[in-house]
Amino acid sequence: MKRSVVLMLLLASCGPVSLPQAERACFERARLAQQPRGTVGVGVNSNGKTSGLLDLQVSTDYLQGRDPAAVYDQCVYQKSGLPPSQPLYSRPDWKS
Repeated sequence: MKRSVVLMLLLASCGPVSLPQAERACFERARLAQQPRGTVGVGVNSNGKTSGLLDLQVSTDYLQGRDPAAVYDQCVYQKSGLPPSQPLYSRPDWKS
């Protein structure tokens, strides 16, 4: 009985997501296809000891030179089974 419940839950998680949910998830992937993102931090504690932080995100889409709009379209379609409600470059929150 437990196996069938677990199997049903796993299969349900593989199904398509809503269009707005897919667009939100794919927007960040498109941003990473446009350019790498990251943060750099440097600090000094009260004892004078320095520390640093580097967080860099580079996607394979960027390395392959893929168009962010094509990445977005394909991602949304794969996740929801529907095309995006509007093209990536016409979204007000997209900055090129």
